[in-house]
Amino acid sequence: MVWRVWQRGPARLVRLGTRIRLCGMAVVSAGRFSTETARDVLAADYQDAICTLNTLQTDVSVLQAIRQEPRNLELQLQAMVQYLGRVGLTLEEVDRLSIIHVTGTKGKGSTCAFTETILRGYGFRTGFYSSPHLVQVRERIRINGQPIRKDLFTKYFWQVYGLLDKTKDAHGGVMPPYFRFLTTLAFHVFLQEKVDLAIIEVGIGGTYDCTNIIRRPWVCGISSLGIDHTHILGDTIEKIAWQKGGIFKPGVPAFTVKQPVEAMAVLRDRAKELRCPLWVCPELEEYRTDFGPLHLGLAGQYQHPNASLALQLSHTWLQKRCMPDMTVSTGTEGSDLPQATCFTPSPVMVKGLAETEWPGRSQTMKHGAVMYFLDGAHTMRSMQACVHWFKETAAQHERNTSGPVARVLLFNTSGERDSAAMLKLLVPCHFDFAVFCPNITDTVPSSSADQQNFNVSVEDMLTRCLDNERSWRLHSCKKDDVCKQLLIQGSVPLVAEKKADPLVFPCILSALQWITQGRDSMLAEAAKSVSPVKASIEAKAAPLREAAEIHVLVTGSLHLVGGVLKHIDPSYSD
Repeated sequence: MVWRVWQRGPARLVRLGTRIRLCGMAVVSAGRFSTETARDVLAADYQDAICTLNTLQTDVSVLQAIRQEPRNLELQLQAMVQYLGRVGLTLEEVDRLSIIHVTGTKGKGSTCAFTETILRGYGFRTGFYSSPHLVQVRERIRINGQPIRKDLFTKYFWQVYGLLDKTKDAHGGVMPPYFRFLTTLAFHVFLQEKVDLAIIEVGIGGTYDCTNIIRRPWVCGISSLGIDHTHILGDTIEKIAWQKGGIFKPGVPAFTVKQPVEAMAVLRDRAKELRCPLWVCPELEEYRTDFGPLHLGLAGQYQHPNASLALQLSHTWLQKRCMPDMTVSTGTEGSDLPQATCFTPSPVMVKGLAETEWPGRSQTMKHGAVMYFLDGAHTMRSMQACVHWFKETAAQHERNTSGPVARVLLFNTSGERDSAAMLKLLVPCHFDFAVFCPNITDTVPSSSADQQNFNVSVEDMLTRCLDNERSWRLHSCKKDDVCKQLLIQGSVPLVAEKKADPLVFPCILSALQWITQGRDSMLAEAAKSVSPVKASIEAKAAPLREAAEIHVLVTGSLHLVGGVLKHIDPSYSD
């Protein structure tokens, strides 16, 4: 028997003809799998695919060097076309997909989720490509609303990876980076699975995003814009709007939610430049139905624009599907953008909006005495919305609780986010504890291959947590100083202010174990793998043990939210 063994990122072992996953684990028997179940073999092969996928992540040192060098973004799009060609796909084949292309800073994933649920409700076979994933990579590629099955992901993964690996020598040994590989894989999957439509969420920006090889979408959408990914997109709302507007295509109808004036002006100019008809979505409350007000499956007032955008996208797609000869304007006239028609949503649309699920966004989950509030907000605007949602929702739950409630913040950020500014927004939520940990699920890396991230070092992640702890102390102290000054002046009643005690833990599991204090049965088994905390830290947990309920807000990063879901809801790991 011949084995091919190499190391790049997680350890991998591959037998010619049969793949066996070993992410840094022991070598399996070279014989037949007589002692393993079919499910075990499937899980092993899937994990081997994920470990191999992880080798395409850009190492942190390489990533830092790339960021310091000038980049030709046009070449990146050309490279994406080459990757498609190496797996036997042409742009003409991609053109055959019926695509809805969506970008934005905040809410683009929710918009896609609303749109997908609506159109699936009509009986269409849907494909949905999004990022990032929460727990498993296959969440990024969905068929009929569900993450692609492990066996299908594994089959298609090796088809695409094998072709790219086979042709790499002819292309200077180059393999596509992680996100571009997954984008290539998504197009391959949707064509192979013969979906009726594919909803494609832009990764970052629009103009130079690798999804923008799409030449003939059926309709495009832009959700709320804000400042994010400034090292790639620019540091002003105008620069970011220019990048987002890059998904516009000649003659293809496009819709945007209401944007800041400066951003709207840029989108209007981009639409004219690219000869794309562009409309502004009406407020959700303007739609009239025979069923009363529209109800959304996703909580939060900020979801209303996303739902309106989804209605316009799905309505336009249905019109083009049912009336293929329908023509649209080739330009936008006048200085102001026209408002899209406020039609009457069909019963299927109403039902789709109400039944939409998009985990990790304004999501609540109750486990006994522990209530989790999960929101992956990671920009200033999304954090403002998160704070508003948490205050309102937590207050409702606390009114129904017989006894004291302990509030805990579990927070982390990634990338170049302004953690200090976001933490300042969270101070008024009156937490008893502020807990910080890196986006590391637990201390057993091989059990979390889907969530391994080589773009940042463990040292950098822990340093950020310590910086967050210092920022929290600083903001809390400033608030205390103001309160003390007001008390001296007699301007406020003498009521003790809640002051959240900040703590740092090495991983998500250890943080959850301390926060829940054994009161979440879902964490009982995992507790055996967590080292006990210092007595001084455990002594601080008395308010958690004595509270009638523990309310935990998990925010700052979708990766953090995904790590929490992995531990508290096994269905996400099935």
